[in-house]
Amino acid sequence: MAAALAARQTGFEVTVADRSQPPIDKACGEGIMPDGLTTLAGLGVQLDFSQGARFAGVRFINGRQQIEAKLHHGAGLGMRRILLHGALVKAATDAGVRLLWNRRVTGISDGGVVLDRETVRCRWVIGADGQNSRVRSLAGLNRFAAEKVRFGFRQHYRVAPWSEFVEVHWSDCGQMYVTPVADDAVCVAFITAQKSLRLRDVISHFPVLAAHLNGAPAEEYPRGAVTGSRRLRRVQRGNVALIGEAAGTVDAITGEGIAIAFRQAIALADALKAGDLSRYEAAHTRSMRLPRAMAALILSLDGRPVFRRRVLGAFQAQPAIFDRMLAVHTGAVPPASFGIGNTVSLGWHLLTAQV
Repeated sequence: MAAALAARQTGFEVTVADRSQPPIDKACGEGIMPDGLTTLAGLGVQLDFSQGARFAGVRFINGRQQIEAKLHHGAGLGMRRILLHGALVKAATDAGVRLLWNRRVTGISDGGVVLDRETVRCRWVIGADGQNSRVRSLAGLNRFAAEKVRFGFRQHYRVAPWSEFVEVHWSDCGQMYVTPVADDAVCVAFITAQKSLRLRDVISHFPVLAAHLNGAPAEEYPRGAVTGSRRLRRVQRGNVALIGEAAGTVDAITGEGIAIAFRQAIALADALKAGDLSRYEAAHTRSMRLPRAMAALILSLDGRPVFRRRVLGAFQAQPAIFDRMLAVHTGAVPPASFGIGNTVSLGWHLLTAQV
């Protein structure tokens, strides 16, 4: 939907084909950072905050350790995925995008796309069809430079949010994300490297979260998905370009996946207008550098309890450093603003923190 809106704004006639039909759901944390909201607004999508819940920042919780920081450039929005998809569908419809539901891509060529047995003539083909992209396979772009897989599960609980923060709870078995999505509901997402684990089986490993959820009814069966880091050798060839998870992923631990796709949509539309997909390839590479670096940094805490306690202890001793790292991560300030002083200070506190 974002790619369609960006291309439509650039002046293209756009057709979207999807083998599903609305409302389309997906297992995700359902939080949109302020930079993602700003990008959406530039695409003509003004989300209704009354359909979700605002959040003011991010809090890490590791046993008795807690560290938090507020967002620097406005509130984020927790919003159920089907409501977000509905808003994007409406915006695309209003913009004049042609929407074809329950249509399966069975072939592509220089001149068009085959939907079931019908050929749709087009100049450009955009694969925005997820991490198991059929378009990517048909275009011969299924070559990965690197891949690391984890597993995610999502569940909604009927309970009033107890915090204005998105909470990230840590344990040796993985991470739990809690995002407020309504006045009376939270989204809980569990991410783990252990394929055999399930959300309902590990709540007790996160005692602070378990206390908040005690007695709260689950709204539906958990929804699962594969997450992780996947880097492609190329994201374009000929008249085909890939976007979003079809073009590679960063681990869901960053919380930035959907905002990355929104920014890629604008870069892709600019490349289409210029008639040069190599420009999009370069822009895609740039767009993934910081999220991949932040994912690697945060994941260095996973499965290393002593190191995790030391790092969070350092953040507790110097909360301004955690605040600055969140600002860099969400695009509020450039990475260079972290500075040598913060790096030295963090290193010193890592060396001296009590474990």
